[in-house]
This record gives sequence, C-alpha cells and structure tokens, in this order.
Amino acid sequence: MSPDDFLSTVQGRLIVSAQAYPGEPMRNPQTMAQMAASAVAGGAAAVRVQGLADIQFTRSAVEVPVIGLWKDGHEGVFITPTAHHALAVASAGAHVVAIDGTRRPRPDGLTLAQTIARVHAETPALVMADCGSFDDAVAAVEAGADLIGTTLAGYTGERPKTDGPDVELLAAIAAADLGRPLVAEGRIHTPAQAREALDAGAVAVVVGTAITHPSSITGWFDAALHHNGTRS
Repeated sequence: MSPDDFLSTVQGRLIVSAQAYPGEPMRNPQTMAQMAASAVAGGAAAVRVQGLADIQFTRSAVEVPVIGLWKDGHEGVFITPTAHHALAVASAGAHVVAIDGTRRPRPDGLTLAQTIARVHAETPALVMADCGSFDDAVAAVEAGADLIGTTLAGYTGERPKTDGPDVELLAAIAAADLGRPLVAEGRIHTPAQAREALDAGAVAVVVGTAITHPSSITGWFDAALHHNGTRS
C-alpha cells in the first residue's frame, strides 16, 4: 500500500484502535479481531491493533488497512521499540507499522531514521510515527516516517496531558505543513472531540478506549452515577 492509497482510504475518516491490556477478559487476539471487524461494520476506515497474533487475526477479519504495533514494556520507548519489533509487526501483516516516534533513545541503540529505513528496505509496510510533541513530528518526518500521529502527546513530559485531544499540537503540526498525513490520536472520547481534532488539521482520527474498551466505558458511567462518593 502506498502512502497515497492509505491517505485516500482514511481521509476525513475514523480509525478505530482495538486493544485490551494483559489480564483483562478481552485480552484475546481473536476477540480483538472481532472487535475490529465490528468497528469496520460501523464505518471505520482502518483499524489499529497491538500484538502479532492480533494483527494476523485482524488481517483475516477485515478488508481495510491494518495499523499494527507491538507494545513491549510499560515505560519509556515501548510502542514497537526496536527494529526487530517493527519488522515482526510488518511480517505479521500490518499495512502500517506504528512505532514510537519520539526523540528518546531506543532500546536497540538505533536511531528512528535507521529503524524506519530498515522497515522500508525489508517490507512493503508504511511507518506511522507516534509523536509526543511538535519537535518529535519534525524529527520523524526528517527520519522518513510516512505518517505522523499525536499518540504520545502528554505522555513524554514535553507537553501537558490535556483533557481530550491535544488540539493545540494538532493545529501547530498542521500549520507547519510537514508534508506527511497527520493522524489525531489520544484521549478522543466523544464524537465532538473527534470532529474538533479533524477541524484542527488532522486527516484522520483514531479512537480507541471510547469504542473498544468496555471496562473504561463502564467506569465512566459508574463514576457519573456517584454523588459525593456515594451512589444516588
């Protein structure tokens, strides 16, 4: 899939992230594939899934582009952190490999540019750089990323964690016209916020928790039924 093909598929559309955390009841690759397929039935133009088995099952379950990643660890650079992880994600069938696109040191000692170059040289997959700041986005484009995402905004210490999407960051990246599609991701919990992210300059919007994470959604409703710490 070429960058132009991917862009034409997702332009102005919704991308749904289907992920469950270790130990959760839905942490099953087939279940995540079914969740992804359900999202596509609802109108998702692409899906984003985590884990090699999840990618494989999802490729068989949907006909839209699959953005794949491999989370390894919980702190620092853990979203597809090394070239080994990135190549494995591509080999599992991801059309787009999502990787940590920050300027932080990577566990294997390679630069972001070296990692992206290996993916491009050895696989047909595109690379989406999950960034945390404007400087990350600029550096990721210079490193050869095909897509820029705001996935890590508020999680790297460079920017405050906003209540909802980091619209200011989206607008700044869009205004800079870096020459790569900009994908909004992170803390987009309502249709209004998704629209706001698109209006800020994103070409597509990723929504995960608010669509595919039942325990979080249930928690939001449960919290709303509490008044001063007790249920009314």
